[in-house]
Amino acid sequence: MQQLDTERLRQHVADQLVRARERTALLTDAVDEHDLVRQHSRLMSPLVWDLAHVGSQEELWLVRDVGGREPVRQDIDELYDAFRHARADRPALPLLGPAEARGYVRQVRDKALDVLAASALSGHRLVDHGFAFGMIAQHEQQHDETMLATHQLRSGPPVLHAPDPPAASAGPLPAEVLIPGGVFTMGTSTEPWALDNERPAHQVHVPAFFLDTTPVTNGRYLEFIDAGGYAEPRWWSQEGWAHRQRADLSAPRFWRRDGSGWLRTRFGVVEPVPPDEPVVHVCYHEAEAYARWAGRRLPTEAEWEKAARHDPATGRSRRYPWGDTDPGPDRANLGQRHLRPAPVGAYPRGASPLGVHQLIGDVWEWTSTDFHGYPGFSVFPYPEYSQVFFGGEYKVLRGGSFGTDQVACRGTFRNWDFPIRRQIFAGFRTARDARPEELA
Repeated sequence: MQQLDTERLRQHVADQLVRARERTALLTDAVDEHDLVRQHSRLMSPLVWDLAHVGSQEELWLVRDVGGREPVRQDIDELYDAFRHARADRPALPLLGPAEARGYVRQVRDKALDVLAASALSGHRLVDHGFAFGMIAQHEQQHDETMLATHQLRSGPPVLHAPDPPAASAGPLPAEVLIPGGVFTMGTSTEPWALDNERPAHQVHVPAFFLDTTPVTNGRYLEFIDAGGYAEPRWWSQEGWAHRQRADLSAPRFWRRDGSGWLRTRFGVVEPVPPDEPVVHVCYHEAEAYARWAGRRLPTEAEWEKAARHDPATGRSRRYPWGDTDPGPDRANLGQRHLRPAPVGAYPRGASPLGVHQLIGDVWEWTSTDFHGYPGFSVFPYPEYSQVFFGGEYKVLRGGSFGTDQVACRGTFRNWDFPIRRQIFAGFRTARDARPEELA
């Protein structure tokens, strides 16, 4: 987001809030009330919980904190506090019903827009450049992606529909790209709506390495399966092998054998696995095992960001691989525009200066890095957004997926999850160290 004058910023904020709410409505109106209130997986909340939760957060931050207004529904704060109740326990709570939840979020939004109209969007850090409003728009879009994952887990006929992504148009691509060694600027101190874990900008030295030109495809991943990759402990870490056995993993989630081939279920549609799309619904352990089998490794988070942002011609870090302009439909597969990853090579205009493709959109990409704060990290505006998750339990994912909205995706944006998670729209690409003779 470029710096905008106050009135243009106000309109931009309103547009982002409206876009998020339109998507929330699409995801919650697509199902009947039974599907809205039931739990489709113990990994996920009922959709009606997410619906009221986005309203609750908007009330807390925009109506009460920024606007200083009277509470709308203070009595439900605890019900929709994500840290109070595990997802598996939320169906047993006295949640707002569908009609009441919809009425609540409408009432909160009306008040939030009143606050926006009266705010100077400057004067203290919470509102400078519309930060709190942008944080809430990002939060709602993040929950929309979570609700999209819930839709993938639901049973029954399809209820969501979208056109197919574009076909590959980049022509034959090299298998890997050399990312030169050296220092680059990681993170940001200037992106107005960047969250605390993206800050501050700092210098990082990354040795030269090779990175896959595209994410690993279904076709390439099938080679790992056919080679017995799920049966060979040598490709797996000790922790990963224990999880593979415990969870009885034998293929990406939502895949099943069909004679000599494979089918997948995608938002209620059963179809052959397309070989040229990035593999999705694999956990960190599967990605790591594939990389070892291929004689490679997963990239570090710093390597991923250097490949995505560093411009070797100018030495500066871009907002996105293609430059500083916001993503458009010709550059990245984002925002639920398509309900699947695009074939590799579908977005040549989104490639980095060095020729790495589809770093933004399609699938979140696992990295080998544990989630932690950057040097000089400072909590803002609350520790529960990032800080409480720091440590070795979570792995960082980068780049966004086809279900990630552009307001919640940029070259510095960081996601994180447990290394066993497979319901998220996650894939990966692999890397390797550069040998001295390859740098001569």
